[in-house]
Amino acid sequence: MDYKFGDMTVRYTEDQEGHVGLMLFPGECLVERLPEKKAALDPLVQIQFAGDIYNGGYAPGQTLRNGESTWRMKKKSQEFKRQGKESRVETLLEDDRGNQVLHTLTWAEGERFVRTFCQYRNQGEKPVTLLLLSSFSLEQISPYLPGDGAGDLMVHRLQSRWSQEGRLLSQSVEELQLEPSWGLGAVRCERFGQVGSMPVNHYFPFLALEDTKNHVFWGAQLGHPASWQMEIYRMDENLAISGGLADRDFGHWKKVVQPGESFCTPEAVLTTAHTDSLDILCQRLVEAGVKAVQAGPESEQDLPIIFNEYCTTWGCPSHENILKILDAIRGKGFSYFVIDCGWYKADGVPWDISMGDYIPSKTLFPQGLEKTVEAIHQEGMKAGIWFEIENVGEASQAYRNTEHLLHLDGEVLTTSRRRFWNMADPWVKEYLRERVTGTLKKYGFEYMKIDYNDTIGIGCDGAESPGEGLRRNMMETMDFLKEIKREVPGIILENCASGGHRLEPGFMGATSMASFSDAHECVEIPIIAANLHRAILPRQSQIWAVIRKTDSRKRIAYSVASTFLGRMCLSGDVTDLSESQWKVIDQGIAFYKKIAPVIKDGQTYHLSPQISKMRHPEGWQGILRQGKNGQAFVLIHTFGGELPEQICLSLPEGTPGRIAEVYSDTQERLCMEEGALTWTPKENWKAVAALLR
Repeated sequence: MDYKFGDMTVRYTEDQEGHVGLMLFPGECLVERLPEKKAALDPLVQIQFAGDIYNGGYAPGQTLRNGESTWRMKKKSQEFKRQGKESRVETLLEDDRGNQVLHTLTWAEGERFVRTFCQYRNQGEKPVTLLLLSSFSLEQISPYLPGDGAGDLMVHRLQSRWSQEGRLLSQSVEELQLEPSWGLGAVRCERFGQVGSMPVNHYFPFLALEDTKNHVFWGAQLGHPASWQMEIYRMDENLAISGGLADRDFGHWKKVVQPGESFCTPEAVLTTAHTDSLDILCQRLVEAGVKAVQAGPESEQDLPIIFNEYCTTWGCPSHENILKILDAIRGKGFSYFVIDCGWYKADGVPWDISMGDYIPSKTLFPQGLEKTVEAIHQEGMKAGIWFEIENVGEASQAYRNTEHLLHLDGEVLTTSRRRFWNMADPWVKEYLRERVTGTLKKYGFEYMKIDYNDTIGIGCDGAESPGEGLRRNMMETMDFLKEIKREVPGIILENCASGGHRLEPGFMGATSMASFSDAHECVEIPIIAANLHRAILPRQSQIWAVIRKTDSRKRIAYSVASTFLGRMCLSGDVTDLSESQWKVIDQGIAFYKKIAPVIKDGQTYHLSPQISKMRHPEGWQGILRQGKNGQAFVLIHTFGGELPEQICLSLPEGTPGRIAEVYSDTQERLCMEEGALTWTPKENWKAVAALLR
């Protein structure tokens, strides 16, 4: 059965036994007769119950896919429903023991992706223990290639480490040893993901596969704030991908479902595109976040500029130094002023071990926080404040409330940096309502930066498994964010987790924007910022320009131009800058405001070779952001190493052809001719941006 959704076609396949598979085609690439393969159907729902037979072919330890539980699930019904602009396909599977799974796929008019999730229902008479339940599973990648598609399939993933987020990893199917065996009887599986409460601490929940011969991509993205996994699987010539909650093997997860109860997976976003560009596929995936940000605070719709004082005061904000900062940035075009960590710390105690009690410091704010908020408001800015709501530091009284903290193996779950609130504990909920929500209301804060600086790891006690304990705790966090938004209407929430460790669709949908990274003063900022265009909406990516009084004009322009790849945030020695230094910043702010509509709504193209060394970059980076309003901009950074004689960017069709304005620290001449933009760089570590109309 085929369903046409926009420029995509969804195909449900079925074998003689009633098993159902799922394929996805770009609309213009749909063909009736596909190359033959030695391939069995791969089911659209992957599930495993405790006690059932595991898959053979050397699968145990590699994967829980395609065990007895999956193959006993057969089609009971399929319904197509349409309500308003949304279409929905519901496929109900069941076995002969009372187990049912409802696989739901939705599409809304105008969207270039579909969403899927699964709901398990226990209709039997006994409790059932789930070990695996997928959010999505796609088969036949690529259906256009005969046999196993030897040499024509690439796998793309996004890696992440602290302050090095979003690195693209591209490997062939052969490099991953996903070629089928000669006898088609041994499982090949690449299972990857993240375990813990920082869901972007190794990989992003993202996967793309490319048919390089037929120029077709398939992509998937998961929204889940805790442990997750994705898998690339084959036993025969059918290559399949799936993903969802990290399973018993990978994420220490199992879930008991009682008779009459049900359990839902996180949501996945799927898309496909006939293109040569991974950037186009990624844009289709990140567009799934547009609805949430469009429904966000009104002030966010114009992408206003933020000032955060962290790299000015380094965790020691005070009424006195904030007044000096406000005086220095008056009239510069900032809309939000964020008081970062340390506003609560006791005398002589570092900020990073004292979070949790959240009593404003009388030493730092002798007249109370209300006077500081009042000063921020008088400058026409919204006032923001930093919290780490889920964690507590060892110098706080909260650290000693052990009965309300998470435990693992019967002991308080403690790392060298943090302990963690039990977010399901009613006492904790009331405590956070008083100390967090109460503070926001009392002082009139309209912005909250939510930081998170350690990970729980495999999970915690209190549920059937550590992984389920972790999942429950993170769902309570998400519920608390919803409560804050109800209690403080219009509040802007910033998602931060040691920078970028929570850049996944769940947290991004719950917040207005995110800290892109903790690489506050690093030369790799433009590389990380550009990488993240493949994972999140640029309008939600808060990029810092930390300006030092010792910075040259060239270095200031390098930093300021990096913020053009997302949301501009300034920090640093703003009270000590010269008029000449401010001129470069002011020009950058004016340029940012002109390109904000393109940042908000556009298509990114990476037009340069991938940078191999992120910490010590060499070469150059060229990024095009093509808007929908007849405008675009190009941003070029040069790094270390030998400078090219000329940088030439071949621009995609439809790019505006006139250079309207150029931003740099010096007068730079760029040329546009026959669909290419050229620039002759003269210095390393330099930035130039061009507005195109």
